[in-house]
Amino acid sequence: MKRHLNTLFVTTQGAYLSKEGETVVVRAGKKTLLQVPIHTIGGIVCFGNVLCSPFLLGFCAERDVAVSFLSEQGRFLARVQGPVSGNVLLRREQYRRADDMDASAQVARSVLTGKLANCRTVLQRALRDHPAKLDAQEVGEASRKIGHSLERLQSGLSLNVLRGIEGEAAHIYFSVFDHLIVSQKEDFTFRERNRRPPLDRVNCLLSFLYTLLLHDVRSALESVGLDPAVGFLHRDRPGRPGLALDMMEEFRPFLADRLTLSLINLRQVRGKGFQEMESGAVLMDDETRKTVLVAYQKRKQDEILHPFIEERVAVGLLFFIQALLLARYLRGDLDGYPPFIWK
Repeated sequence: MKRHLNTLFVTTQGAYLSKEGETVVVRAGKKTLLQVPIHTIGGIVCFGNVLCSPFLLGFCAERDVAVSFLSEQGRFLARVQGPVSGNVLLRREQYRRADDMDASAQVARSVLTGKLANCRTVLQRALRDHPAKLDAQEVGEASRKIGHSLERLQSGLSLNVLRGIEGEAAHIYFSVFDHLIVSQKEDFTFRERNRRPPLDRVNCLLSFLYTLLLHDVRSALESVGLDPAVGFLHRDRPGRPGLALDMMEEFRPFLADRLTLSLINLRQVRGKGFQEMESGAVLMDDETRKTVLVAYQKRKQDEILHPFIEERVAVGLLFFIQALLLARYLRGDLDGYPPFIWK
């Protein structure tokens, strides 16, 4: 299972990846930058002008190592993987549940419970860690309102009503997100969530980390035989990994949002590491991107007590465990899907 912790990120422009025996070799010009055994890799993510040999792509497909291609700024472009494995009966049950609005609402309710509970915990942690550096009254009120939204989720509501509650709670959460930034306020301010493109440095970090998170969640779902394209909260749309977006909701506040705040508040990223384009889009430079990638990989190696299985596991394995729990629920081994709730 530890292989799921290891994603190879290639950011060097002009790099070329090839197969050599049982290893992946990364070269830039005539210089070998890295040579790593295939069995130690859970996935490969290439940013910008990075090329892969056809033999390596076939090799990765055989070894169940997905290769994703992103733009230099982190926008998803394409993904190469081998034949889909997994129990066909599990996927058929997933499709049946997705076609049933009541069954979809039941899964969506669990996912949103995890998301809102984790959003509230982010706010409560900030109040505990920085009580004198933020507007405690506003942040505390936002936490209380999200707690009320959590209570509303527990009644038998339709999918559209659940989405409405989630949208309202997300607005409340992000309305106080700027208060959680207690350092470098002159360079990092947050007014509202925006993307495609991100229009400020904070949104740039959030969008980049959400892309990395989506890659890992999607890989975890595929590893247990689920179809990442067919979701319950996020409905079918060509090219959209609906189920991966569903499960990702639980981890946005816990992993991506918290890591964004840590990078800023601990001064691991600086304002000068970003540039604003004529279009208004804000991009990070190579050095900042590498800093974020290293921090993300390091965070995935931290251990946490899983609230449902009650075992200490690496953060990078949480996606895989949640995918297994969802598969068990769809098979009928569990009465409900237990979302990941950070405590």
